[in-house]
Parts: sequence; C-alpha cells; structure tokens
Amino acid sequence: MSRILIAEDEVLMLKALEFKLKKDGYQVDVASDGKQAMEKIKQNTYDLILTDIMMPFVGGMEILSYVKNDPVKKITPVLLISAVGLEDVVLEGFRLGAEDFIYKPFNLNELSVRIRRHVKQNNFA
Repeated sequence: MSRILIAEDEVLMLKALEFKLKKDGYQVDVASDGKQAMEKIKQNTYDLILTDIMMPFVGGMEILSYVKNDPVKKITPVLLISAVGLEDVVLEGFRLGAEDFIYKPFNLNELSVRIRRHVKQNNFA
C-alpha cells in the first residue's frame, strides 16, 4: 500500500483530500502546517507528498526544496497545490523539482488520477 503525506492548512480541504485518498486505497498521513509536514518527512518515507504552497511556519516550496535536496528522499514525487497560479510561482516549483502543480479549486477525481500516475511511475523507477 502506497503511503502519501498531505500538507494542507485549510481544514476542510485537508479532510476532503484525506477521505478521497483513503477511499482510493492509500495509507495517508496529514499535516495541518509546514512544520508538522517537515517533522513527518524527516521521520518517514512516502511514495508521494501533496503540499499546499502557502502554509504556516514552513511553506510548500521549502518542503519541496528539502525533499529534492535530500539524497534519499529526492526520488519522492512532490505535487504542489495552490490557489496562486502566478507564472513565476509555478516555474519556481518546477525548477525546484515538483512533479506537478495543481490549481485550487480542483476536481478530486482528476487529482486522484494524477496521484495514481505519479505513484505508479515512482514505483517503477
């Protein structure tokens, strides 16, 4: 069973993502701020990390940078989610190594397909 970390500070969004991904058969850990997410990333191994860009304490770009600069964790796909779709923000995310960028609001079924694709690709890498 693939393990996913969701880092999202909007409670309703976090609960909806957690419910959907558990229903899809994933083991799901959640973090309601960037500090919690970093602690979980340092202590665990994930098949995918889904993180909001703007969160308290530590932002999604910092999480992405940490993961992609870690020699062991760098293979973990990181998907960024944000209501901010500014070109420079998106490009910075991809430059830092994000596998995908999802704009809020999004369709949970589409997100599910994107996650499945990235988890599958990573498991065959």
